[in-house]
Amino acid sequence: MIKIFATKPKKLFLVDSLGAFLTAFLIVAMLMKYTDVFGMPKKPLFFLSIIAVIYATYSLCCYFFLDQNWRPYLKFIAFANLIYCCLTITLVICFYASITTLGLIYFSAELLVIVGLVTIEFMTASHRSANQ
Repeated sequence: MIKIFATKPKKLFLVDSLGAFLTAFLIVAMLMKYTDVFGMPKKPLFFLSIIAVIYATYSLCCYFFLDQNWRPYLKFIAFANLIYCCLTITLVICFYASITTLGLIYFSAELLVIVGLVTIEFMTASHRSANQ
């Protein structure tokens, strides 16, 4: 998988962008609408959704406008995604008393997906193929 993304890194930016837009959509359409079901208050959820839209826009711009020298941009979004994970963990800890089991499942699943993506992003950014 790393070799595929290393030869076509723009696809990884597209995957990252779609995932971030999906995150923002799920937060606004589900988590904010059903705060009693998930337990996270609306203000932190709104903040997380704004960050996700910013990340999605960044990755989408990289997908459309980068042709060369993509590695630093991919590393940047990977680090940004890690910061998003740390922020999410911090918010879950801060609001742990109100977060429901379903909320914990959602945030745990989201974190697992993002950490998997970050791993692929870092490995792709550091991969050196014969023609690079």
